Amino acid sequence: MPHLSVHVLESDLAGREAALIEKLTDAVVAVYGDWARSIAVVQLIGLPSSRWGIGGRPARAPSPSVTFGIREAAFSRPDADEIVARLVSGVTDAIVDVFGERVRDGVTVELIGTPAGRTGIGGVVVTS
Repeated sequence: MPHLSVHVLESDLAGREAALIEKLTDAVVAVYGDWARSIAVVQLIGLPSSRWGIGGRPARAPSPSVTFGIREAAFSRPDADEIVARLVSGVTDAIVDVFGERVRDGVTVELIGTPAGRTGIGGVVVTS
């Protein structure tokens, strides 16, 4: 299941939560298809500005950072490079749609592959 955790300044996030969840889900659906809409998980993590540092100092206006969990098998597909590029581009565009162009150059999207059998839902290991 696509799982996105987004770290963003709380002051930037306030009032934009629904729009961000919708845009990020739409970005996932644009790559995977509509079947993924119901299983896409978006978690928004708002941080006070004093709790975000870059280069050993508190960050002044950091861009959002996204950790995107997907099945490791996606990286072995023949079209893996295209999928990765579309996910990174789509997620970045979704964030820019909500927060504006000022964040684009700093948006980080990290795709993390989870091997089959390394995830559990409801106390049961998911093997597919």
